[in-house]
Amino acid sequence: MKQKLISFSLNRSLMIAVVAMLAMGACKSKKKAVQPEPEPAPVERVEETPPPAPPAPSAEEVAVEKLESAFSTVAAASSPAMANQSIEQTLAMFSNQDTPVLIVIHEENGIKDYDEPTTIRRYLEYLKDTKKNLNFISDIRLDANGKVSELELRRK
Repeated sequence: MKQKLISFSLNRSLMIAVVAMLAMGACKSKKKAVQPEPEPAPVERVEETPPPAPPAPSAEEVAVEKLESAFSTVAAASSPAMANQSIEQTLAMFSNQDTPVLIVIHEENGIKDYDEPTTIRRYLEYLKDTKKNLNFISDIRLDANGKVSELELRRK
């Protein structure tokens, strides 16, 4: 009977231990399931607007791009005939063939020193002869018709 009692209490103890383990394991999982998840921090809704489209280039900017390209074309022409054709196309962008072209050779404290004034036709012939475009457009003035009435250049 003593063996039966020991065996009964040992079996009983093991059974109680297993049930306790299962209960503890179940409690932990219930705890996790029952605990509410922390609420996410409130997110402010900011409507993302697309960046504004770049402003359309002004008439002066368009004219500068075209003239820079035309000057490079005249200087890089492979033959005098091609250069003359480019010159005639470029002259169409000016109010007349005698449009003044001023070349800044020095500037200090806002005071500009210019090279001898020339005309657009003479400047284009100079580009054709030297085959070098050493200046860039620093100022341009357009007339009411959108044609160039004055041009100021600087050394690159």
